Amino acid sequence: MKSDVVRLFQTLPHDCGYFGGRIAQNLVIDPSAPHLAGVYGLALTRGFRRAGGHVYHPHCGSCRACVPCRVAVDAFRPDRSQRRCLARNADLELRVEPARHTEEYFELYQRYLSGRHRGGGMDAPQHEDFSRFLYTDWSPTRFLELRRNGRLLGVAVTDVCAQGLSAVYTFYDPAETARGLGTFAIQAQIDWAAREGVPHLYLGYWIAGHPKMDYKRRFQPLELLQHGSWVAFDEADAD
Repeated sequence: MKSDVVRLFQTLPHDCGYFGGRIAQNLVIDPSAPHLAGVYGLALTRGFRRAGGHVYHPHCGSCRACVPCRVAVDAFRPDRSQRRCLARNADLELRVEPARHTEEYFELYQRYLSGRHRGGGMDAPQHEDFSRFLYTDWSPTRFLELRRNGRLLGVAVTDVCAQGLSAVYTFYDPAETARGLGTFAIQAQIDWAAREGVPHLYLGYWIAGHPKMDYKRRFQPLELLQHGSWVAFDEADAD
């Protein structure tokens, strides 16, 4: 990404959200840039990710654990466990809706954070936190609803770009953990990307061995961005 197209800012050091005792920093594309929506899709291909109105990339001085990753849509084939997950959720209705705040969405979001991330700093969200984190005025965001008999079980927050779909965040009913809704949502987004004719589903960052992030390697063929190039997971550097 050329510096004469967008300005990049570096955040102040802050506590790492993945490793206790580590300090993290991000590079952030100028959030006031009038053409941010136009460069966002390209930024995805360069390893950036969106949170709210900020498009960022980890830029830590002594750590490179966060590696951008994406699924090659046309080549994806679910493994046995993923096929079982699809079968368990064959009774769900999927709908793509505009990104917006509703009481139904917010109530599910609250229950998810309370049930799955208690004590993580996000488990008492306010109404403004919902939109501040999940979407913004310029973002190409859609909500993929997972419903059964009309009841909302989950929402996969997804950005739709010409370069690919980006899986921003998924929240779901914590009482339905046996369904594997997180896994199902990723497979539904891969199918969605195939229908849109885009080549990749971007999954954010993979961290080797990290219990919250290592699940992403199950979605093969996974590609990692290393040294400025996307490479197959099994051909990537070990570190």
